[in-house]
Amino acid sequence: MEKLNGMLALLCGEFDNAEQYRRMQEQGETAFPFAEHRNTPCNDKIRGLPEGFSGVFVLEESYYTAGGKTHASPHLFLFTEEGDGVRLDSYELPAKAGEPLTYASFEPVGFAALRVSAKFTPAVYRLRDGVWEGGSVSMFSPVLKFTLFERFSPEVLEVQETMEVNGRRTFGYDEPILYRRRAPEAGKPRETAEF
Repeated sequence: MEKLNGMLALLCGEFDNAEQYRRMQEQGETAFPFAEHRNTPCNDKIRGLPEGFSGVFVLEESYYTAGGKTHASPHLFLFTEEGDGVRLDSYELPAKAGEPLTYASFEPVGFAALRVSAKFTPAVYRLRDGVWEGGSVSMFSPVLKFTLFERFSPEVLEVQETMEVNGRRTFGYDEPILYRRRAPEAGKPRETAEF
């Protein structure tokens, strides 16, 4: 699991695009969002994992603020080693009424109750010159295409997501969102993720 743990060490933690957001605002790009990103390993929230299970479930909590409104977008992913890379599968979020799912509000759920997303094409990431990169193209419907491309390095997580309806972009930006790890609060030790 050396490859998997190496990638997750880069991916897990708290991030935002504050530096990029300031630059975009200075350039007059007011539609570009301020984005926050928290990735937390959550195998401890999954009951009944098969014996010898070697994957890592990660809860991704993303928050996008634009035009004075914040939109939450949580996702549950499973990362597993596959050949010379790491595979990401998307899972349906456990049913929960009310607020968007967070690690703190994630009630334990049985592994057998989890369902792989039928719409998302798994993404495969490979390490090239110290940078993990990969992505996938998913057809959410016959006319709705979702394209994901990401690059993860110690300096930055680059996330490029677009949605197209009948070939016309309805979501996404001309440049990827550049997430940088948030500095730990003064006097508070940074929590380290355990895989």
